[in-house]
Amino acid sequence: MSLTWRFLGITALLVIVGLVFVFEASVAEAFNMVGDPYFFLKQQVVRAGIGVVALAIATQVPLKWWRTISPIAFGLSVVLLLAVFVPGIGLDLNGARRWISLGGAVFQPVEFMKLSLIMFFATWLTQHRRVLPWLFLTGVPAALVILQPDLGSLLVLVGISFALYFVAGGQLKYIMGIVAAGLVLVSLAIIASPYRLARVTTYLNPESDPLGAGFHIRQITLALGNGHWFGQGLGNSRQKYAYIPEASTDSIFAIIAEEVGFIGSLALISLFGLYLATGVRIIKGTEPGSFEYLLAVGLLLWIAFQTVLNLAAVVALVPLTGVPLPFFSYGGSSLVMVLLATGILIAIRRQTLPATKSAKPSKK
Repeated sequence: MSLTWRFLGITALLVIVGLVFVFEASVAEAFNMVGDPYFFLKQQVVRAGIGVVALAIATQVPLKWWRTISPIAFGLSVVLLLAVFVPGIGLDLNGARRWISLGGAVFQPVEFMKLSLIMFFATWLTQHRRVLPWLFLTGVPAALVILQPDLGSLLVLVGISFALYFVAGGQLKYIMGIVAAGLVLVSLAIIASPYRLARVTTYLNPESDPLGAGFHIRQITLALGNGHWFGQGLGNSRQKYAYIPEASTDSIFAIIAEEVGFIGSLALISLFGLYLATGVRIIKGTEPGSFEYLLAVGLLLWIAFQTVLNLAAVVALVPLTGVPLPFFSYGGSSLVMVLLATGILIAIRRQTLPATKSAKPSKK
């Protein structure tokens, strides 16, 4: 089996298993909200279909086209991040303004920003290494995301930007100094925001407020404990019945772990590992420092960062961040963008694959 088809097979498996667990995690919430236990599943199937179409188109698009539109896409992403603060366009849900509603469609512009930022820096860093312009270009979307507020997406965006700058040849001394300053700024942002501070204090001492700020992580921990080695079985999660907030989105892995246990969770994580390992083989076929190389590195880092950050939050290694689990968390913006990124990776494989000639020995 060729690398491209293997990559597609792994992606298809992730999407299918993701749909199964979106249904498992959302069935109770969907029935309580609209009386239809399949409501969230049907929504996610439609979004998966849109994502598959985006993937198929992306595999055929010349890579130079992505390079050409990258500044436009980056600028449009900034405009969309600003639009979330416009009354009548941006949606205020649970005290956060992270969504845009246009024509009945709701999407999260930060997911588009993740992709456009990668495309933009994959282009820009092939020509520039100047630290101040790079900091400015990173800081603009970062500032808009922190105002929403969305600390999890901020960490992903900044992490991708710093990694790409380093891979492209940026000096480590600049990166270390900026990271130190960034940690100070993040600490101040946490202290200045009561809900962020509550998440950190709850992470450090979950029992301090078990029915308030600590309720979410406490219920997640119970779900993980209920899973044991082999889980309660599909459909047998108890925590999905309104115990875990956002059970089908940010916390979906807790429901998965409860139903399939440690062994099933390990198999799922291994599937993510196969996806990333196959992607790394795609990178090996590109020229280091080229647009294609940086683009592939950025796309894989995006999916890897989000996966690690989501899983680390669920198992209480880091405070809850609200970052979706790629391919699994309910939400069209994330799923469509990740499938589009997969299509671009396949295009990189196809369009940078060295031509091989099979020379047969001549017969005399």
